[in-house]
Amino acid sequence: MSKTTVSYKLVGGLLSVLTLAMLLTAVVADDKDDTIAASDQTQISGDISFKTVIWTDLMPKEDLEALLNPPESITELEDGSVEDQISSQIQNTVAAASDDRYQQALVSTKVVAALDGEAIRIPGFVVPLEFNDDQTITQFFLVPYFGACLHMPPPPPNQIIFVDYPKGFKLDALYSPLWISGVVKTSLKENHLATAAYVMDMRKFEPYTD
Repeated sequence: MSKTTVSYKLVGGLLSVLTLAMLLTAVVADDKDDTIAASDQTQISGDISFKTVIWTDLMPKEDLEALLNPPESITELEDGSVEDQISSQIQNTVAAASDDRYQQALVSTKVVAALDGEAIRIPGFVVPLEFNDDQTITQFFLVPYFGACLHMPPPPPNQIIFVDYPKGFKLDALYSPLWISGVVKTSLKENHLATAAYVMDMRKFEPYTD
């Protein structure tokens, strides 16, 4: 699996949250074989087998289909045009019809029920929520691309995992992705930064490698 799958890179000058559909299309097209292989892998730690998943595995098919078919108003914007400016993007989003399936997918809390109680391993970036005086992180959001919830808008809630790890750990750099292993549950967790549709009891973490 390439780092494209982890980072959801920006394309076309638009914010990643507004171009998620195009990014997903590129990832599926470019990394299809690696993506399938990664989803089938398992890693055993102690007496628990963690199944490796990718971020689109956390998204219901109807949401994925909606994001893979964005409105023409999104796909036809020219890079650098006035319509391509952040303020215009936000205004367009607010003005969108409430029944627009694409817009609903961007804020969807729908989950994949089959993942409830599953032991999974997934790559992502850490957004610290709680830490001790010595900067030991005990709670965080795990997100699919760097800067989410901090420098850029958050991804859909079903693309955010709230992770609780009372033991705590230290992270040298927020831009360094990690493999996170633990038992995930389908439960909403709200925070002033974002809302997560999944929560995880983390059992293990390790640096991300291809």
